[in-house]
Amino acid sequence: MRNSLIAVFLLLCLTNPANASAGSWRELTPAQQEALAPLSQQWDSLPELQRNRLLETAKHYPRLTHEKKQRFQSRLTAWSKLTPEQRKAAREKFHAFSKVPAEHRERVKQMVKQNQAIAAQPPASGIPTTTPATQP
Repeated sequence: MRNSLIAVFLLLCLTNPANASAGSWRELTPAQQEALAPLSQQWDSLPELQRNRLLETAKHYPRLTHEKKQRFQSRLTAWSKLTPEQRKAAREKFHAFSKVPAEHRERVKQMVKQNQAIAAQPPASGIPTTTPATQP
């Protein structure tokens, strides 16, 4: 009886989609491939943990509006072009931002947008300017 219970438990663990490991790109469903298309070239070289996280995110893709699908794809494309170091820095910034109290988040977002706008403007004199974030 005990062996039967163990066998059933193992079978459930192995067939549970949440525990399924992310296989190669060719093993993904067409819907998963559509959602994760920007990562098609590097999918097979991604760590399994990252592939599983991306598959969890891709589950929501079919229910998104057209505009949200486009936003998802553009962000995934940008993410796929980051180096591992840049991805790590982005994760750290995300975690730090998530610790900011909700009532202050909008103010922080506005400050970031202002700094990005300033950094994106070419200097009138041809001499690069420094922003508070880039000063030593």
